Amino acid sequence: MRLLVVDDDPVSTVLVQTALQRQHYVVECTDRGEDALDLLKVYDFDAVVLDLRLPDLDGGALLRRLRAVGSVVPVMIVSGVADRASRIQALLDGADDYLTKPVDRDELVARLKVLIRRAKGHATSEIRIGRLAVDLASRTVTVEGQPLKVTAKEYGILELLALRRGTTLSKEVFLDHLYGGIDEPEQKIIDVFICKLRKKIQAVGGGPGIETVWGQGYVLREPRDGAPGLAEAAPAFFGPDLEPAALAALRAVEFEALLLELLPENGPVAPPLSGGFAA
Repeated sequence: MRLLVVDDDPVSTVLVQTALQRQHYVVECTDRGEDALDLLKVYDFDAVVLDLRLPDLDGGALLRRLRAVGSVVPVMIVSGVADRASRIQALLDGADDYLTKPVDRDELVARLKVLIRRAKGHATSEIRIGRLAVDLASRTVTVEGQPLKVTAKEYGILELLALRRGTTLSKEVFLDHLYGGIDEPEQKIIDVFICKLRKKIQAVGGGPGIETVWGQGYVLREPRDGAPGLAEAAPAFFGPDLEPAALAALRAVEFEALLLELLPENGPVAPPLSGGFAA
């Protein structure tokens, strides 16, 4: 995930940045409010850590401008301003939480995790999609209770897919959240990560598939009726050595069945998808 830190205190910025990077967040930093607004227009941040006292723009004014344009990005105030009136005003301006400096780094990280998952519509740290469970607090993944061993980058992809389940995510979005423009590899690396994740999920019993949306990216959806698809269930039934061609055939059958479901009940008869002759 990608976070923006807006603070003109270099010591505070380094401390917050270090704490967040230890949690594998991609962190962008700026000491000016106007620059922060520009960055928020261009990049998709998961949360903002904001100081109230900035050299060019008051933090409250930044908040009001951000909310006025409809942004719902979670904002955590981390400020040396400790009086009650300032805290209340910041919340009224649109802040989601408020911490007073000096902050406890563990508390900051925990509160940010809560803000991010609640902003995505998740009440607890565990996100379940069918048989797959992603725990945001422990950064672990299980399938039917069986641990799934993943790398930090693979976890980052699953976390993003789980938080935004049902939404197609482009390769650019994955790269942005995994690397933040720093030593960013080619987009093909996302295909490699997805391929490895699919194999690992299948190896521990299967789960909701990471679907490819051609020309757009990848999406993680709830299994229909809580059941796996034909291609997902096939290895468990026929064995793990099922030929790729057989899997492709099963996916084609599944796709044809989906198209048939979409046809009107008494509508015109479509020609067979297999290329056969009509009776």
